[in-house]
Amino acid sequence: WNEVIELFRAGMPLRKHRCRFKSYERCFKASEAVDCLHELLGSNQNFGPEVTRNQTVKLLKKFLKNHVIEDIKGRWGKEDFQDDGHLYRFPPSSPLRPYPKKPSCGKEVIKFPDWNEPMAGSSQEHIPVKSVTMNSEMWYKRHSIAIGEVPACKLVFRRELTQTNIEEIWKSMTLSRLQKVLGLDSLDEVLDTKLVNSKHIVQNVYNVNKQGIVTLEDKSKELPHWILSAMKCLANWPSCSDLKQPTYSGFERDVFKTIVDYFGQTKEPLLTFHFFDVFVSVLGLLQKHNKAIEALQISCLLLPPENRKRLQLLVRMMAKIGSNKDLPPLSESVRTRTLMVQAFSRCILCSKDEMDLDELLAAKLVSFLMDNYQDILNVPSALKSSIEEHAVHLQRVQIKYAGADTDATFPPPSFCHQISTDEFENQRATGSQGPLAALLEEIVMNKEISVKDKKKQLKQFQKSYPEVYRVRFPTPETEAVLFPEKTKQKPPILMWALKKPFQPFHRTRSFRM
Repeated sequence: WNEVIELFRAGMPLRKHRCRFKSYERCFKASEAVDCLHELLGSNQNFGPEVTRNQTVKLLKKFLKNHVIEDIKGRWGKEDFQDDGHLYRFPPSSPLRPYPKKPSCGKEVIKFPDWNEPMAGSSQEHIPVKSVTMNSEMWYKRHSIAIGEVPACKLVFRRELTQTNIEEIWKSMTLSRLQKVLGLDSLDEVLDTKLVNSKHIVQNVYNVNKQGIVTLEDKSKELPHWILSAMKCLANWPSCSDLKQPTYSGFERDVFKTIVDYFGQTKEPLLTFHFFDVFVSVLGLLQKHNKAIEALQISCLLLPPENRKRLQLLVRMMAKIGSNKDLPPLSESVRTRTLMVQAFSRCILCSKDEMDLDELLAAKLVSFLMDNYQDILNVPSALKSSIEEHAVHLQRVQIKYAGADTDATFPPPSFCHQISTDEFENQRATGSQGPLAALLEEIVMNKEISVKDKKKQLKQFQKSYPEVYRVRFPTPETEAVLFPEKTKQKPPILMWALKKPFQPFHRTRSFRM
């Protein structure tokens, strides 16, 4: 949202327009706004040429509703923007939405279960230790190898991990890895970790068939057989193994419409409302191809098993249809791949509150899913191996030396570390508030506005975001550089008059009759 607003405000030409015998400065026509924003979105790497003019008009309606723009009389709040000649302008206040605040250093972080603690009612003193009787020869051999004395040690027998323990390990390490891949200081910015179901993660990893598709324990949550048959029919066109060939023209379009209608009536998208912010965060990694794939792999593990299975089947069908040259066109005006994205984007990703840019964000994510579905919808092997190795290690009998509090053979994984308050403030200023600093710099460097307007905008910015303003202008002197005082020079006529000698006053002839 903030990125598009910044692009639009920076790229939209402003000039004088006349309307009903009055002139209005620094405004633009509605049609000019559609032209400009459509071109900006089409050339932006996060949206691309798939953005239509109609989608651009819808976005501008959202801009008008949320006071990103207003008409020349200052009215806003309704979605009555049309692609016509009405005049609009930018409001003086900042339309950018505040970024989510990062948690303080003292906030509780994801804790990893510690099974080193003894069970209730037991102590280290009751651990059986096998006594060894040493003769002089054994003593000599040991001390000829070791340097100094050999400390006393004990065998530590770990208790067996329960299914609940294993599920918590999977949840903890999966969320920690997701946080690292997304580059966030805390997942609280995009996700309520308490709502993540650890059972779902384990089921999505281990309850799969040979093709990697999730197998459901509750068969009532499976897709209806007729929908599966319809999806197989189009995905394997024209070699439908379990169906007879169609006998009328347009059969494939009727089948496609049936599938679209079924997925369009779902109350919640497959990626769920709860994980919307997580998947939107992944869009910022699309340039880093491998990181984006890993982030989506991990994020899809958090889904309910029935959602993950439907997503696997649907995206695989979409990819096969989009690349099937033998399948007749499913639309007269839209390419098959584009039709797939338009038809199923909303049932895959959308927000509960119908947030702005949902359609564009969903289209971008779904396109990436179609291109990389074989990698994304598989279980990340590196994550699986590391978690399984750690679970095995926790149950292994180990040697503990006297006075040692931690296990020296295999230190437990550390997922986060505490930072100082100064370091946290520095990360916050350079991270989430970066776009605000860019907006301030845009105001400073704007040569099209008058000095009076620039001072007014800077004063408003300082009032709204004092911390960002203080970083840019730490002292009054740095702020004064923007507005150097002009040296007042006396008019040339006075300088010329001083150089002339004094002359007596001569009365001129009057024109009065």
